[in-house]
Amino acid sequence: MSNANVVALIQARGGSKGVPGKNIRPLAGYPLIAWSVIACKLASSIERSILSTDDAKIAEIGRHYGAEVPFMRPSEFAADDSTDFPVIKHALEWISENERHVPEFIVQIRPT
Repeated sequence: MSNANVVALIQARGGSKGVPGKNIRPLAGYPLIAWSVIACKLASSIERSILSTDDAKIAEIGRHYGAEVPFMRPSEFAADDSTDFPVIKHALEWISENERHVPEFIVQIRPT
């Protein structure tokens, strides 16, 4: 894997209660998650797009549109009351432990 210094972290959990399956529902012909992945791919300063999700279908769709899904988000970071910090910390720790690299910048992306 590359040692990208600018990484987009797309956060998309599967358990929405307000709009079930919202991250994979179509919006203007594409799944909602696709728009975030495509935007990251078009941003010249973003070197790498990582999708943090607990949902296999979201991961599959994210990969299809070009996101990396090197890990699945643990369920304790995908609850209704989960905050951003543990999700970002989990991603950074995973990258550090598995790729021996820590990005200089993280760009937080919310599909909604």
